[in-house]
Amino acid sequence: MPVFRRVGRPGLVGLAARTAVVAGTASAVSGSMARSQQARAQQEAQAHAFEAQQQQAQMDAAAAAAAQQLAAQQAAAAAAAPAPPPQAAAGGVDIVAELQKLGQLKEAGLLSDDEFSAAKAKLLG
Repeated sequence: MPVFRRVGRPGLVGLAARTAVVAGTASAVSGSMARSQQARAQQEAQAHAFEAQQQQAQMDAAAAAAAQQLAAQQAAAAAAAPAPPPQAAAGGVDIVAELQKLGQLKEAGLLSDDEFSAAKAKLLG
């Protein structure tokens, strides 16, 4: 019995084999691309996290330096603060303290301008 061979297009088995090869190649390529994209995205996320960590460290260092500078300024201001006014001698009147009290009473609205001027003149005179 003679064997007939087809010339031209492949048969059903050849077509199925070709389809399987094409599908397998496409699947392998898409899997490789997905892994590549995932690795690239992971690297970018790590880079962003590193940058954020570096920025946070810089901000923390700047805050610590500002706190040290503020503490130094406060210490300098405390050292340069004027000494309290001298106390009056026993039996005398502390004029500065009395003037401050009068100023507070005037600011509180308990003394008018005329009353304040009269009391000040009495203390100074």
